[in-house]
Amino acid sequence: MKKRIAIFEDNQQFRESLEYVVLSDAQFELTGCYKDASRLEQKISESKPDVVLMDINMPGLSGIEAVQQIKSAFPGIQVCMQTVFEEDDKVFASLCAGASGYILKNTKPDKILQALTEVAEGGAFFTPSIAKKILANFQQQAVPAEFIQLSPREKEILKALVEGMSYKMIAASLDITFGTVHTHIKKIYEKLHVNSKGEAVSKALRQKLI
Repeated sequence: MKKRIAIFEDNQQFRESLEYVVLSDAQFELTGCYKDASRLEQKISESKPDVVLMDINMPGLSGIEAVQQIKSAFPGIQVCMQTVFEEDDKVFASLCAGASGYILKNTKPDKILQALTEVAEGGAFFTPSIAKKILANFQQQAVPAEFIQLSPREKEILKALVEGMSYKMIAASLDITFGTVHTHIKKIYEKLHVNSKGEAVSKALRQKLI
């Protein structure tokens, strides 16, 4: 079965080059190609991609905001970010938003295809310079492991947060109320000593809590 790809890129020339790269490989099917992320959910619903290749600097709705919306509404869709500059804040904001890959725009075509393949198959892909930044960031933030005891239900909900699910989706998947989800997440934040979803996800990954 072909891997379905949707591209979001505001630069027409680069967008067309990405189209060519994707269409050059028979294992991929290009289901959508867009110059911006307006009417994002409609575009995703219509194109039904397995992977979205998202420009980080989109006009209007930014790439990072777009990732958050995609992972909230379509948690099964994987997102690979692309950018000209490897800015630390944008790299980590993308990861916290739910992106599974991050490549530079000067990445060679074969590596772009490799990134799309690995992300489509549930893995992660980063160009070497980006991977080095991520590793350095985790090493700098390394702290002695805390004893954090989460209940089985709290672990389920934390795992769902890491996967990019919204409160509403978590409630539906676990057959509990929205209010119950909110109560559990408040307790999780207290136990992790964090104040946001991004911090909770980052700590869950660093401390290997799920």
